[in-house]
Amino acid sequence: MIEPRVLSGFRDFLPREMMQRQSLMETARRVYQSFGFAPIDTPTLEYLDILLGKGSAETDRQMYHFIDNGGRPVGMRFDLTVPLARYVAQHINQLGTPFKRYHIAPVWRGERQQRGRYREFVQCDFDTIGTRSLMADLEMILVINELLMALGFQRFCIRINHRKLLNGMLAQKGLEQHSVGVLRAIDKLGKPGIDVLAELIQVGLPESVARDILQLGQQQGDPAGVLELAERCVGDHPVGREGVADLRELLKSAVAAGVPAERLVLDISIARGLDYYTGTIVETQLLDLPEIGSVCSGGRYDNLAGLYTKQDLPGVGASLGLDRLLAAMEELGLVADQSSPAQILLAFFEPQLQLEYLRLARQLRSVGLNVEFYPEPAKLKKQLKYADQRKIPAVILIGSQEWEQQQAAVKWLDREVQNTVPLTADGRSICDYFQQAFLSTKS
Repeated sequence: MIEPRVLSGFRDFLPREMMQRQSLMETARRVYQSFGFAPIDTPTLEYLDILLGKGSAETDRQMYHFIDNGGRPVGMRFDLTVPLARYVAQHINQLGTPFKRYHIAPVWRGERQQRGRYREFVQCDFDTIGTRSLMADLEMILVINELLMALGFQRFCIRINHRKLLNGMLAQKGLEQHSVGVLRAIDKLGKPGIDVLAELIQVGLPESVARDILQLGQQQGDPAGVLELAERCVGDHPVGREGVADLRELLKSAVAAGVPAERLVLDISIARGLDYYTGTIVETQLLDLPEIGSVCSGGRYDNLAGLYTKQDLPGVGASLGLDRLLAAMEELGLVADQSSPAQILLAFFEPQLQLEYLRLARQLRSVGLNVEFYPEPAKLKKQLKYADQRKIPAVILIGSQEWEQQQAAVKWLDREVQNTVPLTADGRSICDYFQQAFLSTKS
């Protein structure tokens, strides 16, 4: 016998877990589409040169890659942004600009497994391609805000930074060649056991400059005060001043567009690990579970598509971390405990009524209700236990006596209530009853 098992970092999903995932993805689709983002898909496998060197040295190490049967070096996508850059470079003449897309699909990274992080996981991305307008950056923040609220969160913060701020500060001191190392060191601020000052010095910065950057990175609180300090640090360097100006405009516009000011945090310490970001960067943190890390992150990347085309195709977007967010929702008690999509179980008692049961099930489904018909005659206790285990809220009970009286007993397991509903040939009475019942539950 072969032992049934799965690889480390990979998972099976039971119905309850899969329903939670689907619900979250459906919410993401609805929010993305409400802002005009269109769905796309790309292949799991890409030519290896499409993927290598586009994220970071770390993502290159974590990438699953091999030689396929045709002798071609190929890799499994480690995110959805690099394939997007290839995609728009290949299809932009058909797509036009600006192009707004969302993409919900699995990606693979051979990284160490930890809470909320796996080697196969789903990303829920949205991006705008073909514009450098700060309004596209602002819309990224607005989508994140709407998405987290639609998922039931109220206590979260959106941390915002700008790559040009630190880049400008380093360039002003003639140290721009160290920008990648500095960004990665700054990104570790707040992580236990890491001496960020020592890492900055090891990168090649003079201690005085390293201390200035560390002071700036540790500043949080009043955005106006942090921006004033940032302005002093970048001096007259145009790139740095552009980053400060963008941040000031983004914060002001986001509040004007309805994002609560207290939800926006200017955090110079976030740098995002991927090398392709060039401007605005964001991370979203749950205030009731900060230790789980960012649940929705992204930023602006103006040069990524330039690896595949001479056409100027700047981009900005973010990704919802579905698995990490689900782990958080589970811990915070925000997920339903249902393991069946059925709203109604139609119990099976009398074999001679089988065709009537099937007719009634079809009538209920025709008005949009999810109905499961129990597959064989069985005792009431067994069928009620079946429904209760799957958290199906309602059970229709029609035995020979109910059929003679042309009425159905409806037992609500989630309320411990039982009602009697008339049966009609067209099923209208019982359909109306359930439509109203589930409508009132939603409201």
